[in-house]
This record gives sequence, structure tokens and C-alpha cells, in this order.
Amino acid sequence: MAQRIVVVDDEQAIAEAVALRLRNEGYEVATASDGLAALDLVAEFDPHLVVLDLMLPGLDGIEVCRRVQEGRRLPVVMLTAKDDETDMLLGLDVGADDYITKPFSPRELVARVRAVLRRVDTPPATSDETIELGAITIEIATRLVRRGDDIVHLTPLEFDLVVCLAHQGGAVLSREDLLAKVWGY
Repeated sequence: MAQRIVVVDDEQAIAEAVALRLRNEGYEVATASDGLAALDLVAEFDPHLVVLDLMLPGLDGIEVCRRVQEGRRLPVVMLTAKDDETDMLLGLDVGADDYITKPFSPRELVARVRAVLRRVDTPPATSDETIELGAITIEIATRLVRRGDDIVHLTPLEFDLVVCLAHQGGAVLSREDLLAKVWGY
């Protein structure tokens, strides 16, 4: 059974091009052109992942991302024409798993979708391993990071990155190594 993806973009040409590319890769795809329609479609289509534009009429992509995360964990790849770090950080803070700036390569989008789905499909760690680095404690099984008594809130991608770096024992990793180990490229 094909994995289901919802593509949300108010630019119909982009939504259809992304949907066509994902269909050609074997995914089942549905599209929406505004925030409210996206929420309805997510409820009806029950996707495995959402590709979500930041700038939407009605509800913006940040609010849609926040709402689709309520009560469940749904992977989201954000799209935007704005190359603004603030928007990227806000999207990641409300639960987006990855972020891509328009214009983008269709191959890159497919690779990012695959990587996010691969991370989500990986069964949770059953290890009760705990990594301690000074005041930082990383609990692998619960995917929890603490600094002293405070919980550090991380996205799934940030957690995977922290664990990868913690396992290196201070060794420097190249960009390519990080992309392979954390992003799955």
C-alpha cells in the first residue's frame, strides 16, 4: 500500500508539479490550496506526511502545522518562497521536520520526503541507554534531553542530530557524514 502525502500550496502549478513528482515516486497524493482545506483534507485522507507551504490564504502554514500536530505526530516538510531564518525556526518549533526554500529541485524534495518518512518509520529505540555530557542528559528510549533539571524541547530531527553528535565523543563530523547519519542522504 502506497504511503499517503498531502501537498498544500496556494500556487496550483507548484502543488500539481509536486504532486505529480511524488505520484511518479509511488506515493498516493492529495492536494489543497489553503489552510482550512488542508485541515479538512488531513482529517479525511489520513496522510503519512504533509508537504506544506508557509504562505497560505486563510490559515498560514505555521498554524496549519500546529493544528495537524494536535493529538498525533504527523511529519511535515515546510515549503516557502521566503529565505528567512525566523520563519524556518518558527516552522521547526511548531513541529515541522524539514524545511525547503523555493525554488527547489524536485529530486531534493523527494529525497527530503523519503528521509523524513524513513526517520518516522524507524521503530523507537528500546535501549535504556542514557548519555551524559556534563550537565546534559540524553535519554535515548524516551527521546528526552535534559539540561540539569530542565527539559530541552527538540524536534525529532534535532534530537537525532544531538544523539549522533553525542555518540561521536567529540570527534568532528563532515557535512556529508551528518547528512548520511541524520538526514539519511
